[in-house]
Amino acid sequence: MVISLVNDLPQSVNSVLWSYKLDQIKKDKHKKIIIFQVLNFGSEEAVKWLFKQYGFELITSVVNDIPLFQWNKKSLSLWRLVLSINPKNRRI
Repeated sequence: MVISLVNDLPQSVNSVLWSYKLDQIKKDKHKKIIIFQVLNFGSEEAVKWLFKQYGFELITSVVNDIPLFQWNKKSLSLWRLVLSINPKNRRI
């Protein structure tokens, strides 16, 4: 696993943060963004890092607060099964 010099995240995680300024992303401060982006678009390596870094309980808590319309449909189908989640059906 290659850790980026721009921030303390692996390259596999940085690759799903394409719309963010990587030098401003912090592992603890931006965990909701990181969790959501990795679950929606991440590789197997990024997902393994995610669960090791944040843990099952925190990840489940974060994703339950993400509105349905923000999810990629295929990703949501997978994570509903794996995490037993029920994201909110709300509009912002």
